Amino acid sequence: MNLFNLIADIEKADPEVSERFNFYSRRNLLKFGSNLLAAGIPTVVAGSLNQAFAQTTSAPSQAAIDTANFALTLEYLEDEFYRTGLATAGLVPASDLAVINQISKHETAHVNLLKTTLGAAAIAKPTFKFPAGTFSTYATFLATARALEDTGVQAYKGQVGTLVNDKLILQTALQIHSVEARHASEVRRMMGMKGWVSDPTQTTFTQAGVSLKTLPNVTGITDDNFRGAFDEPLTKQQVMAIAASFL
Repeated sequence: MNLFNLIADIEKADPEVSERFNFYSRRNLLKFGSNLLAAGIPTVVAGSLNQAFAQTTSAPSQAAIDTANFALTLEYLEDEFYRTGLATAGLVPASDLAVINQISKHETAHVNLLKTTLGAAAIAKPTFKFPAGTFSTYATFLATARALEDTGVQAYKGQVGTLVNDKLILQTALQIHSVEARHASEVRRMMGMKGWVSDPTQTTFTQAGVSLKTLPNVTGITDDNFRGAFDEPLTKQQVMAIAASFL
């Protein structure tokens, strides 16, 4: 196998491999391939790549489909929330109208992306109800927006483990997750708050099953700093308990 055939096999196995490994250019990918050939392991590498990226062509699991529909439910909710707010006369001040309108467009795009990814497996939009007074004042509207956005960010984070073997749905979820995090930060700043979460009721700090407070060199780091530096993931059950008042 020559160098160019090896690179072709790599790119065929995963067209996004250059992005995945931060090679940024075909020139760097050539350098990578040269190193592999020098090591005398092109056949092993090609076989490993085909095995590692096999999930790119496999059908998503039912658990992944359920998770994507769970995300779609949240996006349906946020989409309707912002649409309703914008349609309520005099609710959003002119100074914030452009931002809220843009967030609303993002939520609509998120719904469309998830529906496209799921295809025939996508659930229909549920009927939502909003607590009394949600759209009575702009302060209440923003407070609700903050709660929805913060919950959404933690909800996506909590489902990554379920999607780890389903590349297409995982990629879709991560595309949306980062934008939801920006929404949450922007809404918080519009309310005069910090852009990151600092919930004083949060007293546990666990990521991937590891207590952050047990890590080395964390002496002197306050609980408030832990809260701001790491979002806690939420389980599907926790999220649905929060969203129950809207369903």
